[in-house]
Amino acid sequence: MPDLPTPQDAAEATLFSECWDAVLSYADLCTGGSADARPLASEAFSRGIREARAAEAGTGGKSFGRRARSPRLPRIPLLLTAVRQTTIAWEAQGIGDRLVPELRLWLNSEQAERFSGPPLHRPLALRGLRDMQEPDAALLWLTEVEAMPPAAVARRLGLDPAGVAEELQQVRGVFRDRCHRNHLDTPLSEECRSYARLLDAVTRSPAADVPDDLSRHLARCVECAEAAACLKHSGGGLPSALAGGVIGWGGLAYLERRRRAVESGLSRSAADDLDEPAPWMQGSGGGRARIGRAGLLAVAAGVSLLALVVTLVPFGSGDDGTETTAESAGRRPAGEQVPSFDGLPSDSGSVGESTSSTASPKTPKSSAGEGADTGSKSEKEAQGDSSSSAEEDGAAPNPSEPAVCHARYDLVSEWPDGFQATVTVKSDYALDTWRVGWTFRDGQKMTQMWDGSFDQKGSRVTASAADYNKSVAAGGSLAVGFLASWRDANSPPVDFTLNGRSCTHSG
Repeated sequence: MPDLPTPQDAAEATLFSECWDAVLSYADLCTGGSADARPLASEAFSRGIREARAAEAGTGGKSFGRRARSPRLPRIPLLLTAVRQTTIAWEAQGIGDRLVPELRLWLNSEQAERFSGPPLHRPLALRGLRDMQEPDAALLWLTEVEAMPPAAVARRLGLDPAGVAEELQQVRGVFRDRCHRNHLDTPLSEECRSYARLLDAVTRSPAADVPDDLSRHLARCVECAEAAACLKHSGGGLPSALAGGVIGWGGLAYLERRRRAVESGLSRSAADDLDEPAPWMQGSGGGRARIGRAGLLAVAAGVSLLALVVTLVPFGSGDDGTETTAESAGRRPAGEQVPSFDGLPSDSGSVGESTSSTASPKTPKSSAGEGADTGSKSEKEAQGDSSSSAEEDGAAPNPSEPAVCHARYDLVSEWPDGFQATVTVKSDYALDTWRVGWTFRDGQKMTQMWDGSFDQKGSRVTASAADYNKSVAAGGSLAVGFLASWRDANSPPVDFTLNGRSCTHSG
């Protein structure tokens, strides 16, 4: 793996942490959650930071206030496009088998060519965002795609929290104007150009009806349909337009993942202590997960460490893949770890060691005839230990067993031969790993999953935890999102289980 860039100061170290969170999340989608996510994220991160610094050096590193003109993407979308560029390089180098098959098909399609083809034919959202001043583009991206709360965005960008909503509305208008101008600059067919003025008019008013002829045209023309999504901000379509137009493949899955991370309060970008500088320590310790609980943060320039036990994980996979465990004092363990960046002080741990926090160990059951353990009665045992009986999940759950969890099934979107859905499970017990099973009733077939891996045998699906989200606190929740295909009918699944135990369910 390439050497990761060194942050130039504590502020940039914090920014690196937040950007890595996003890069690793998208790299995980591109590699299907495999061990290749880290190498892909590392290579893309280095590529993107080099590009950003080269652009800054080209302008002399000068800034003339918040409204300074900057013809480049903000840091996070720039790094996400670097992930896409790195997947192209992997495919050219003959190591494309490390990527998910759906991405490889996309990389060799006309859709991917648009991102590297003539500038005037590239996706409109990408062109519109590039044409904006970088602070404005960052405000739009962090709010719409990263789904950060306004207060967190204001802290991140140094804005007045009371005025961030009004400024965001203005920035949306700027983005719309840039997209409209770029749409007119695109070499359009005569038919597309004849609809351009009408498209602008109907997208300006939330209540305007779309004429039938324009609706039919939008159903056939990709470029005009993209323009409609970028120009019409009512109806909640702007985040999808931005994610799909800038990231490309997997944009909607990335968008859903980031939204769920912020809603669960586990996103680094939206954390309450966002304004504290995060250290990049040797051994990659103390980092935050893209969807895991915050680990140890150290404040640069002499501020003392927070009173937590640091979880140290080296950047990159170990040779033997083994893990050792350490308890985190009263706090949920960190998930995916942040990579090591030299340049800021390292506290402890040596490179090559791999540790991760786990839930409290199980209390051994009393043997027959022995008195009950009074200390263990008030706590629920951790479930899913590797030493416990494994769930093969080849069959439906036993209805006679008491339910230990509640599962919720949410159909996010559906189209003629496919759909996107989310399964969320709330566990009564603490988990140190998990497997969630369910049964499709209409022959649906899984095609892709994020925040876990899946195995399907007939109608029975088993979703297994990823490396970064195995631990769940008692009363906490876990979730997986997926894409699947269907024919004739698409009714919700049934027979939900968690580690072989029955779940009640809704949805």
